[in-house]
Amino acid sequence: MLFRSRQVTNLLPLTPLSNTERYSSWLVKNSIAHSSLARASASSPRSPARNFSAAPPPPTDTAAQESYLNGSSASYVEDMYDSWAHDPSSVHPSWDSYFRNGSYQAPPTLGSSGRPNEMPLSAMMPSIAAAGGLAKGADSHMVEAHLAVQGAIRSYQVRGHLAAQIDPLGLNNMDKKKARDMIIRSVKVDEKDYDMEFQLPTTTWIGGNEKSLPLREIINRLEKVYCGSIGTEYMHINNLDQINWIREKIEAPGALTLENEDKRRLLARLSRSIGFEAFLAKKWTAEKRFGLEGVEMLIPCMKQVIDRSTELGVESVVMGMPHRGRLNVLANVCRKPLEQLLTQFHGLEAVDEGSGDVKYHLGTYVERLNRATNRNIRLSVVANPSHLEAVNPLVEGKVRAEQFYRGDTEGKKAMSILLHGDAAFAGQGVVYETMGMSELPDYTTKGTIHIVANNQIGFTTDPRYSRSSPYCTDVGRVVNAPIFHVNADDPEAVMLVSNIAAEWRATWHRDVVIDLVGYRRFGHNEIDEPMFTQPIMYSIIKKHPNVMDIYSKKLISEGVVTKEEFGATVERSEERRVGKECRSR
Repeated sequence: MLFRSRQVTNLLPLTPLSNTERYSSWLVKNSIAHSSLARASASSPRSPARNFSAAPPPPTDTAAQESYLNGSSASYVEDMYDSWAHDPSSVHPSWDSYFRNGSYQAPPTLGSSGRPNEMPLSAMMPSIAAAGGLAKGADSHMVEAHLAVQGAIRSYQVRGHLAAQIDPLGLNNMDKKKARDMIIRSVKVDEKDYDMEFQLPTTTWIGGNEKSLPLREIINRLEKVYCGSIGTEYMHINNLDQINWIREKIEAPGALTLENEDKRRLLARLSRSIGFEAFLAKKWTAEKRFGLEGVEMLIPCMKQVIDRSTELGVESVVMGMPHRGRLNVLANVCRKPLEQLLTQFHGLEAVDEGSGDVKYHLGTYVERLNRATNRNIRLSVVANPSHLEAVNPLVEGKVRAEQFYRGDTEGKKAMSILLHGDAAFAGQGVVYETMGMSELPDYTTKGTIHIVANNQIGFTTDPRYSRSSPYCTDVGRVVNAPIFHVNADDPEAVMLVSNIAAEWRATWHRDVVIDLVGYRRFGHNEIDEPMFTQPIMYSIIKKHPNVMDIYSKKLISEGVVTKEEFGATVERSEERRVGKECRSR
C-alpha cells in the first residue's frame, strides 16, 4: 500500500477535477481488491485495469503549482491518451472530457496515425476550420504551386549568378530563356499560374511591404536582382544572419538605385580615370604602363569603397596591388602629385642609375582630406614587384601592426584593400594562404576588401585553359566571403556593390570579394598585339565603345546631365592633367 501511495502521489498534478477529499481517505475508499483485478484481466484481456480507476484526487498546494507534463508524468498522460484514442470508455469520464475539450495535444508523429479516435486538426484550430482551409480539404494543386514558388525563389538566390549579364563583351552571357530554364529546372510552373498571386516567404525581401505578388512579378523582380549586371554568390555562407543581411541589401525594392547627385559624381570620376589613361597613351606611345583600358571602373570603385568606409569610421587604408592600373590608382585614388608621376616617364638622371624601381612597381603614402566625407584619411600603397600577389601578406601585416598600436581591436580604424588580376587570384598559392589566415585570432585584420580587375585573360591564356573553377574568385568561398560579380560597363551597379562591400566589412568584419568583370583593350602591355592569340575576342573589343561613352549617353537620355555639362566635365579633367604635365618638365 505504501508503494502504491508513492505511485499515486506522482499522479496528483494530473487531475483536472477539483475535489476536497483528502488523499488518505480517497485511497481507502477507492482501493480495488486483487481478486477483482485478476477477474477483470482474465475475462477481458483487451480491457485494461483503467476501467476500474476512480476519479483522480485533488492536487496538494505544492503539486498544483507543478506542470502536469513534468518528466515523471508525461509518459503516463500519453498512455492515457493512447487508450482514450482507441476506446474513450477505457478511461475515467474526467479524462474523456479532458481529451475531448482539446486541452491536450499528442506528441507529433512522422507516420500516419493508427488511432481510430484521433481528434481532427480543425477541432483544435477553430480559426482554420472557420476559414475553410482544412474543413473543405486542401487543394493539392495550390499547395504544389506555393511550394514551386518558394523553390523558384531559392533557385534564383542560389543559381541566379550563373545567368547574370556580367560580361560586357557578351561572350559568356546566357540567353534569357535558357537562363530561366536553368535556374528553375527543378521546379515545374504552369503558364496559368503566372498571373496568380502567391504569398511571399520570409526568405526574400523582393516584396518590400507587400506580402504577396503575382508569380510573373515575382520572377521579374528576381531576374532583375540576380540576373542583371550583378551576380551575387552568398548562399554558401553558413551564417543565416549574414545571408539575410545580403538578401535585404540586394532584394529590397529601390536598393539598386542611385541618386542623381551620386551619378554626376560618378561620371566625373570616370572621366578622370579614362582621361588619365588616354593622356599617357597619347604622350608616351612606346612606354609600358599597364593601363586600365577596359576596366577603368576600378578607380571609381576603389574611391567609393574608401568614401563609404570613411563614413563608417575608417581612418587609414592600406592597399596592395599588381602593376596593372597602379599609375592610375596613385594619381586618382591617392592623389599623388602628377608632376612626380610624370617625371618618372622621363629618363633617369645619371646619379639615379641603379636606384629605385620601374614606375609601375612603386608605392606611396598620402594623408589628405576626403572631399566626399570631409574627413581626413591616410592612404598607403605598398610597393610591389612583378610577383603580383606577393604583396598580400605584407599588406595584412602592416594593417595588423597599425591596428595593434592604435588599440583598434575591432578593426574599425584601419583596414586593407587588396587588388588582384583574375589569373593571379586563381593561380597563385599566396592568395589562398593569406585568405586562410584571415580569421585566425593572431593574424586577422577584421576583414579585407578584395577587388579583382577581371579582364578575362591572363597574359595570353584563356580562362578555359588556366583554371578548373567557373570563376576566378572561387577561393573566396573557402572563408565564407560573399562574392559580387559585376559588369564593369554598368557604373551604377559597380557603385552599389562597392557600398555593400564596405558596409559588409564594417558590419561583420570579414572578407568580401568584388569581381569587376571587364576586358583588356590592348595587349598585356601596350606594345603587344593580342589579335595573334585571341582574334575573336579582340575583333569584338575593337568595335566595343568605352564605358564613359555608354554611361554619358545613358545620363543624357535620363536628363541627369546635358551634353554641355558632360563636355565641361571632360575639359576640366583635361586641363588639370595638362597643367600638371607642364610643371613636371
